Amino acid sequence: MNETRRDRDAEGRARNARPRDGLGRPLPYGAPGVERQPEGVVRTPPETLTEAQRLLDAGMPFHAHEVFEDAWKSGPEDERELWRGLAQLAVGLTHSARGNTAGGARLLRRGAGALAPFAGSGPYGIEIAGLSDWARELAVRVESGPTVDAAAEAPRLRG
Repeated sequence: MNETRRDRDAEGRARNARPRDGLGRPLPYGAPGVERQPEGVVRTPPETLTEAQRLLDAGMPFHAHEVFEDAWKSGPEDERELWRGLAQLAVGLTHSARGNTAGGARLLRRGAGALAPFAGSGPYGIEIAGLSDWARELAVRVESGPTVDAAAEAPRLRG
């Protein structure tokens, strides 16, 4: 019997303890990595947007996606698509910066589509139209060009 020991978090859930880089890629055990985003944090929408913008600006879209995922999972039902769409944009930027052009472009477009129903309302000051334009334009560039720099391509979430 092949018994492998799995890393566990403080609650006993399986969770890889390997350090990660700013794009969420696992590094060897013992290597310096970036601090992980805590999971399951309930923030107000403005707190979510501020923290996600900080991470995006730092070139850490994978970590920003985790912030959006917390909002998606803990927020009101009628806002889940908003936060899911923002998470998809962050993951699309992550894949694009990692060199996964097809996956990055697909997620950027999917995230822009998920945001479309919110275009008229611009909840929490989010620039829906600007974000959607950014995502579609970046998707085209990603498909036809070199790997992008996540920090240089970080979108502005609010106007």
